[in-house]
Amino acid sequence: MTKDTQIHEVEDDLLAAIDYCYEQGWTDGLPVVPPEASRVDSMLSLEGRPPETVLASHPATGLDCTIHAAAVNAVMAGCLPEYFPIIVAAFEAMNEQPFNFHGSTASTGGSAPLLIVSGPIVDEIGMNSGVNLFGPGNRANATIGRAVRLILLNVFKMVPGISDKSTQGHPGKYSFCIGERCDKNPWPALCEELGYPDGVSSVTVYAGSGFVNVENHGGNTPQAILTTVADAMANYGCISAGQSVVVLSPEHADIVAGTGWSKAQVQQYLYEHANRPIDGMQQIGKFREEEHGRGARAPPASHQVHRGLNSEDILVTVGGGDAGGHSAFIPSWSRSRGSIMQSKPIGVCLDCD
Repeated sequence: MTKDTQIHEVEDDLLAAIDYCYEQGWTDGLPVVPPEASRVDSMLSLEGRPPETVLASHPATGLDCTIHAAAVNAVMAGCLPEYFPIIVAAFEAMNEQPFNFHGSTASTGGSAPLLIVSGPIVDEIGMNSGVNLFGPGNRANATIGRAVRLILLNVFKMVPGISDKSTQGHPGKYSFCIGERCDKNPWPALCEELGYPDGVSSVTVYAGSGFVNVENHGGNTPQAILTTVADAMANYGCISAGQSVVVLSPEHADIVAGTGWSKAQVQQYLYEHANRPIDGMQQIGKFREEEHGRGARAPPASHQVHRGLNSEDILVTVGGGDAGGHSAFIPSWSRSRGSIMQSKPIGVCLDCD
């Protein structure tokens, strides 16, 4: 699977081909679509560069992911060709050194690459940005996220129990991909915030740990909603210097923005209120001077440890069904070992002439 020229012949039987993929260790534990050549060619048809073009390189193993290898795994994941530009952009983003996708995948921490897709492509390919946002049932969300996992397994050899040493993992290691819900977003879309031209969609990749549901059905002010979110961000099990992703449900976003709060105000409020006292962190053994050193220079009883380094460490977006007081917080993998979310435009080379 790491060499684009490999061709395997099996008997002309679909179930036999699926079993063959199992025998080769090419699956995530679930059946895959056998990567028949014509399907791979269809996937490649939406990418103008040569198939041997390298999208991402693995610093620990020296292995490369080419466009062709990505297409093979996208077929196996069940992707349609129109999904492929998102996968390409995602690996170009993960290839940026600040993301450190090897460390975040190999670590005991058990993070998985969360993809947040923003812009017109969400509706164009039928991604789910609404009800059951993080759940099953949508082909685009499920297979795009799964393609990322299969590439990590088959191309970069991040095999659970061998090179993937996650203590417990989480279901996002199968698939972790959502669409931003622009029609219920009171603030500019992520692709707009990133400064991409009108009509250009984007994908943001984030080394995300397990999903934290944030429930508040009775709060009716921005402070009530955001204090609930900040409390989830600062629970002793999650608080660190790492980045954060907050996905507000439309109901919560409407309450927060209804009185005129900007996204920058939301981020600042969350940063200020997602904190724990240094002495509390010390008591449970989570205070590390190399990670929380700024506060360590002050008297422990009077200073706080915040989640993240500043308000810009918090990505805020909107997604989910219209009704329901449920939002989400997704913690990050280790900041101290280096993993910073990255974004890329989808299907566009902004640096090309």
